[in-house]
Amino acid sequence: MLDLAAALRAWAEEGRDFAVATVVAVGGSAPRPPGAALAVDADGTAIGSVSGGCVEGAIYDLCRQALRDGEPLAERFGYSDEDAFAVGLTCGGTIDVLVVPFSAGRAVHAAALSAAAAGEPVALARVARGPAGLLGRALLVRPDGSSEGVLGAGPELDRTVREEARALLETGRTGTVELSEDGTHCPGGVTLLVESAVPPPRMIVFGAIDFAAALVRAGRFLGYHVTVCDARPVFATRARFPDADEIVVDWPDRYLRGTATDARTVLCVLTHDAKFDVPLLREALRRPAAYIGAMGSRRTHEDRERRLREAGAGAAELARLRSPIGLDLGARTPEETAVSIVAEIIARRHGGTGAPLTGSGSPIHRPGREVQPV
Repeated sequence: MLDLAAALRAWAEEGRDFAVATVVAVGGSAPRPPGAALAVDADGTAIGSVSGGCVEGAIYDLCRQALRDGEPLAERFGYSDEDAFAVGLTCGGTIDVLVVPFSAGRAVHAAALSAAAAGEPVALARVARGPAGLLGRALLVRPDGSSEGVLGAGPELDRTVREEARALLETGRTGTVELSEDGTHCPGGVTLLVESAVPPPRMIVFGAIDFAAALVRAGRFLGYHVTVCDARPVFATRARFPDADEIVVDWPDRYLRGTATDARTVLCVLTHDAKFDVPLLREALRRPAAYIGAMGSRRTHEDRERRLREAGAGAAELARLRSPIGLDLGARTPEETAVSIVAEIIARRHGGTGAPLTGSGSPIHRPGREVQPV
């Protein structure tokens, strides 16, 4: 639901009534992760997607039903061996979907959409399975632990859900939580979907070169907030990087020391100049980051690694460095190189191998798998 926050907030402000179908859980090979949503308003307008097209028609009908009845409902969709053209997921997986009319818990939903659309970190916990009367009940949780709404099964359940939702929010994750009705961590009583809305992760590109311009475009396409940093004002300009969210003229290592990074941040060092990248990488390797990559030939990397060791970098820190940067795609142009870099970033994030899927036998989708930053 929160992945459609900006559009749904506009619908709410216009006074539209609508229902939202949200993926709660996936099994096997499924095209969209938990949190993916499709919304339908009273006029039949639809936005979003929950399955990449496999079961959109059936879920559209469920949204219309929820609008008519004013009640939440849950449904499971999966592959039909008897009839591949029946409603189902022809990719072979299953998805559990929660459908909730906006009117059910309007105040909490409106607050969640407003916060998420404004870029504020917030978690929305909703009952996806449980006793009659609890389905679709919502609790909004903020980073400081404050909340809005009640689930309706007592204060202990609300307290535990606040703790679980806050923990997921801190890591920017969306997932399910299994609890008992009394709030203890015993599965089987209540299943909650916790959606986290956090500001987009950062990609910081050091080195205002042509390859950086292509990487900036790729980073924006993937949803990163992209910063370009270079000490040379003649190169670090808006004209050269119109797609960047931010352009900084500063010495790279000094800028990095003064800015915030976290476990989702991507750092791409394209300077391949020792006077810039050695002090920069020395700082980067000490910081939280999901990915740290540096451009250059293998000879450049060997010299860079030697200089980093001389500067005090240990084996564990050097193991975090992806250099030469990117996957082996045979890339030559700036655009091809950008694809190789973001391909490695995606593979590192989800635990992919980078190998061709043809003949590999490995899963295409890895639902819920997020490798920890290294």
